[in-house]
Amino acid sequence: MKRFTHALIEKNLILLGVLTLLTVAIGGLVQIVPLFLVETTIERVQGIRPYTPLELMGRNIYVREGCYLCHSQMVRPFRDEAERYGHYSLAAESMYDHPFQWGSKRTGPDLARVGGRYSDDWHAAHLRSPRDLVPASVMPPYAFLDRPLDAEAIRAHLRAQRGVGVPYSDEMVAEAANDLATQATPEADASGFSRRYPNARQAAFDADPKVVTEMDALVAYLQMLGTLVRFSDVTPDQLRQP
Repeated sequence: MKRFTHALIEKNLILLGVLTLLTVAIGGLVQIVPLFLVETTIERVQGIRPYTPLELMGRNIYVREGCYLCHSQMVRPFRDEAERYGHYSLAAESMYDHPFQWGSKRTGPDLARVGGRYSDDWHAAHLRSPRDLVPASVMPPYAFLDRPLDAEAIRAHLRAQRGVGVPYSDEMVAEAANDLATQATPEADASGFSRRYPNARQAAFDADPKVVTEMDALVAYLQMLGTLVRFSDVTPDQLRQP
């Protein structure tokens, strides 16, 4: 009986397709549905916050220029990766990424922990002329990023991010343009900005505080990668806390 049934399914192309689709659908639902029901799918880790407006614009530039094609942002839980890059990546670090930048190829090094490893001046110089600092680099130059940053739509951008779950408050949206300019101007009053975005750095990232440039935004983004979490304080028990 079983042989007859199996032969019948194999000989009937439509029946085989329907049953295959049904099997795959059931298997997929079994794997995916629990992720929407379990609160600890993404660990709640202290220190994680939404991107500042300047960092968010920098991330957009990072995606626009295809940086993810050569640089991953995911440290895998292997000894050689930890020795080279640092603590393995946590899901919480990408919880506000739409889309995430884990990547699957490393022509250049992983950037998940690049924040704070080099100075702002180093990053700006490296982006302008990579081979001046790394002679063997195959990275193209990005000196054109010294042009002014177009951030007219930053409020709408934050509202769009809020629509997909990023917890930007009404105040963050209203102050988005001011916060962007404040972060790139060291002399500006940052009291409100620091309250809205704890541990966010304020600096002239491209060494020119007079104009907010795309270079400012990209360096600000790179400099915060991997800096929000104190990994020495992360334990399995803490990762399970809501």
